[in-house]
Amino acid sequence: MSKTDAKASQSKTVSKKTGPREYIRQVRDEMKKVTWPTQKETMASTIAVFIMVIFAAIFLFLADQVMAFLVQTILNFS
Repeated sequence: MSKTDAKASQSKTVSKKTGPREYIRQVRDEMKKVTWPTQKETMASTIAVFIMVIFAAIFLFLADQVMAFLVQTILNFS
């Protein structure tokens, strides 16, 4: 790789530094582009998460109970 290739690749990766005001302006511009979910979509997603958490908790509880039973059975066997 020649020196010019190295400088060219280095200049592509280095971005111009921006000040705090410019950064805030860019953040505001990007936030305007965001498609926010509706209240109905948020509620549906929240309910789905709670239901999955309950199913996961029940599954882990049952798996723990089965493993505890098997360990107790093995330890009491001898």
